[in-house]
Amino acid sequence: MSQIEFNTKRDALLDQIRSLGSCAVAFSGGVDSAVVAQAAQLALDEDAVAVTGVSHSLAPGELNVARDVARQIGIRHVEVETEEFGNPDYVQNDARRCFHCKTELYTHLTSFCQLNAIACILNGANVDDQDDYRPGMEAARNFQVISPLAECGLNKTEVRQLAAQWNLPVWDKPASPCLSSRVAYGEEVTPERLRMIDEAECFLREQGLREVRVRYHRGDLARIEMPVDSIYAFLDPQRRASIADFLRSLGFRFVTIDLEGFRSGSLNSLVSIDQIKRL
Repeated sequence: MSQIEFNTKRDALLDQIRSLGSCAVAFSGGVDSAVVAQAAQLALDEDAVAVTGVSHSLAPGELNVARDVARQIGIRHVEVETEEFGNPDYVQNDARRCFHCKTELYTHLTSFCQLNAIACILNGANVDDQDDYRPGMEAARNFQVISPLAECGLNKTEVRQLAAQWNLPVWDKPASPCLSSRVAYGEEVTPERLRMIDEAECFLREQGLREVRVRYHRGDLARIEMPVDSIYAFLDPQRRASIADFLRSLGFRFVTIDLEGFRSGSLNSLVSIDQIKRL
């Protein structure tokens, strides 16, 4: 794509958001929502606000990132406590868990918008998200949430390019979906299991892994996904024993390394075609 085409998409994004009059951005602090928040701040100034849902499913480090990014952007930042763990349908963790989570978030954001006379809710979905299994998008449709990145034709690469152009510190930050996405479908999502996952991933990042997932499977089994070119180094006996010992100290009974390496959304392979068709 040429620079002219890229600039045209950027300007369309700003124009679309400006036309809304006011907005609340569902803001995680990741690159997608950060770009939407920056665009909203540029287009609407004080009529834009970033809203972060806070619960056990959000890693503490990610909340700190969201606060820092919002501060750099200069957008008003509000944190709301969400209560998805009070919903049995969320806790049981079937393939529609994300739908229940986003429904809870957008319910809070809708109330916030109504109380503050804000016109609409924006999320950070981009064109590439349309090719994956994302039940949260059904919730977005139910609440008339606008996806300006997708509507302006911006894909993930272009979103990162725009983030870099705007000097956002998360422009190259690896994707970091909520901690609950690491729990295999059918296994209950609990605060204790999310704590185990979060502490395990923090430990592995301290070992030099930039992209890593610790997936929780039945029987307190940890399946570690890391880039394929990192696997050999982590099979060193001393390093391997250190990882296993630490993860067992967190409550995992079995510790494995996935030989296929890091794959974003790998648990979606467990979702049947019939479940996808119901969306």
